[in-house]
Amino acid sequence: MIKKITLYLLILLLPLAGCGIYKRADVKDTPINVNDRVKKNVEEGRGIKFGKNKGIGGTFDFASSNELWRASIEILDFVPFTNASYSGGILITEWFDGNSSNENIRDLKITVRFLSNEIRSDALKISIHEKLCENNSSNCSVKKISSNLENEIKIAILKRAALLEKNARSKDKEKFKKSGKRVITGPSGN
Repeated sequence: MIKKITLYLLILLLPLAGCGIYKRADVKDTPINVNDRVKKNVEEGRGIKFGKNKGIGGTFDFASSNELWRASIEILDFVPFTNASYSGGILITEWFDGNSSNENIRDLKITVRFLSNEIRSDALKISIHEKLCENNSSNCSVKKISSNLENEIKIAILKRAALLEKNARSKDKEKFKKSGKRVITGPSGN
């Protein structure tokens, strides 16, 4: 009976061996000194803190900690949103005036889809829809358009998100320095 259970556990755990749970650390990349490791982790925004030092690193899954989300809200603040779903990973603006001519009324709607929480060029998908209505008529057509505006919005969001992330990391670094916390070291002082 024990052999069967052991065999089943081995069969179940064998596929997990290649999942990347264990991450080999190279001595060249990881400082030996504890204080240096702590400093490096804080600078990279890694780690978790409890109690009085919370907020110095860690990863959170809510909108106010996601720089891409905050940057998108700031960049698109000139128009109200019809849908702003952080858990759904989408922002949709209301229709807004897109330079109407005398003959037609042109409105635009911007959709931002979040494909990742990381600040990368492939983390966002921007779509722009155009609604053209003949003057004094309810005859309207809606279509998705491609324009340079999509790329300009994406670049503006990514730049703003990078700045927000840089500021957050520098604030975390300053908090860590001001806290004056010292890591307990061994007898040799390392």
